[in-house]
Amino acid sequence: MPRGDGQNATKAAEAVARRSYGKLVAILAARTRDVAGAEDALSEAFASALADWPVNGAPESPEAWLLAVARRKMIDAIRRGRVSAAASEHLRLMAEELEATASQAPEIPDERLALMFACAHRAIEPGIRAPLILQTILGFDAQTIGSAFLVSPAAMGQRLARAKNRIRRAKIPLRVPDRTDMRPRLGAVLEAVYAAYTEGWSDPAGADVSLRNLAEEAIWLGRLIVALLPREAEALGLLALMLYSHARLGARRSPAGEFVPLADQDPALWDEGLIDEAEGLLIHASAFDAFDRYQLEAAIQSAHVARRRTGTTDWVAIERLYDGLCAITGSPVAAINRAIAVAQTRGPTAGLAALPTLDPGSRLIEYQPYWAARAELHARAGEMVAAREAYEQAIALEIDPAVRRFLQKRRTESLAPDSPQGRQAKTEPDQTNLL
Repeated sequence: MPRGDGQNATKAAEAVARRSYGKLVAILAARTRDVAGAEDALSEAFASALADWPVNGAPESPEAWLLAVARRKMIDAIRRGRVSAAASEHLRLMAEELEATASQAPEIPDERLALMFACAHRAIEPGIRAPLILQTILGFDAQTIGSAFLVSPAAMGQRLARAKNRIRRAKIPLRVPDRTDMRPRLGAVLEAVYAAYTEGWSDPAGADVSLRNLAEEAIWLGRLIVALLPREAEALGLLALMLYSHARLGARRSPAGEFVPLADQDPALWDEGLIDEAEGLLIHASAFDAFDRYQLEAAIQSAHVARRRTGTTDWVAIERLYDGLCAITGSPVAAINRAIAVAQTRGPTAGLAALPTLDPGSRLIEYQPYWAARAELHARAGEMVAAREAYEQAIALEIDPAVRRFLQKRRTESLAPDSPQGRQAKTEPDQTNLL
């Protein structure tokens, strides 16, 4: 294969992998319930695509082409390890699937939602349900998931492996449960969708191929869940939250690609249509006898975007909303954001006191927004040595070049001898609260 064709094949395979990973895993594992085996087969199929992808263009249905290759890889793996009745049963199921789908049209239904609810089965440990969904549906690695949930990659990898073995041994059905059984699983599904959105939100310029369009995909999944469960306030609240955040996408970078903090964003660049839709969803959610973290977070976003009409930010209301969010979640990330709101209403010293305590071994030590908030509040309080140290930590932890440049600029401005004190904080993260 010519060099140029090889590069095109790589790009084509990567695009399908990002868009269709979860869908294909769901189909492969639907009958065998062997999620790990399905992932291994799909990885081999993607590797084969780099060598065998048609040089004159993509197949008419890339997903169907990859699915056929992955099924054969899975059958080959089962044949190689066929030493038990269980392996024979797997082989029979896969052979039946190949026969049943041989004459089907290449169009593949989106079965991700079924696998998402299956991964939230009551037989699976509650704390690993959302991470399992992220890895199985969206192909996140253990390091990314561990970082999102403030857990070490090694520990997360072990938990995920145990969960997949549990699915296989317990023969957990990979299908959308009855509506009566759907409600207890909804929290984990929504948490995974939110985590996916947050990962996509962290790359607003779309520079990371692995994250490209991930925020839009999470919103699409949120819409799908709301359509399935239109009376669930929790699902309505999450969709509203994502839409509020996404409405500000165009304002998060300057024309030159520089990071623009929420306080400095031009409301005229916010998407009014998405904001109005989010407002409608939040009002609709309030009609039900339920109130949860996503509604609170959406309400916080609503308070921020109200600046487009009032010209000011109601920090007192935002602080009270964060009080409720912290009471519900106990989230250190929510506590960081609350501390910033406290600094706006009661001063930087009160804000510093409200920041979470760094316990020995805390994953917050590696969390950039914590150090950025601490740096800004120390600077506003006139504690320049502590501010400098915190800025250095934040800058060292930041991987986005635009945000790193912003922090470096803030460090220079804040530590200048004639820097005015008591200015409005710039550290209110223009991001969602994951934990």
